[in-house]
Amino acid sequence: MAKPLHILAALALLSATAAIGSSVIAQDRGVKGLRDTPINQLDAAPDLYKQSTPAEGFGRSYRQQPPLIPHKIDGYQISTDNNACMTCHDWPGNTRVHAPKISETHYVDRQGARLDKVAGTRYFCTQCHVPQADAKPLVGNTFENATQVK
Repeated sequence: MAKPLHILAALALLSATAAIGSSVIAQDRGVKGLRDTPINQLDAAPDLYKQSTPAEGFGRSYRQQPPLIPHKIDGYQISTDNNACMTCHDWPGNTRVHAPKISETHYVDRQGARLDKVAGTRYFCTQCHVPQADAKPLVGNTFENATQVK
C-alpha cells in the first residue's frame, strides 16, 4: 500500500532539517570543513588562478600518467564534429606550430587496428588530459610521486 503523499513530504522535510541542523552543530563544535563560510550563508566566489608552466614542465605523479596541458583551454570546443586540440596536436598542424604530436597510441582502436584518424575512444582529450594552475592545495598532504618515493 502506497504511503500518502503528505507523509512522504513530511519525511523529506524532516531529513533536510536534520542535515542542516547537524551541519550547524558541527560548526559550533569547531569541526572544520573545506568551506570557510557557514553552510547557511553565501560564500564568495573562489579566486581565479593564472595558468602557469614551470620551465622544466610538469612532472608526472605515476607511471603512464597522461601528459598535463601546459596552456589555457578556456573556450576550446570538443564535439563529435570538431576538436580544437587537433588543430595544433595532430599532423600536420603540429609541425606548423611546433606543438607535441599526439601519441601513436591514439590512432589504434579497441581491437588493435591502426587507423588514419584519431580513434573515437581517444578523441575527447579532456577525459584524460587536464590543464594545470598554480593553485594552493585545499588540504595539506604528504603525497610523493613515483620518483620521489625511492
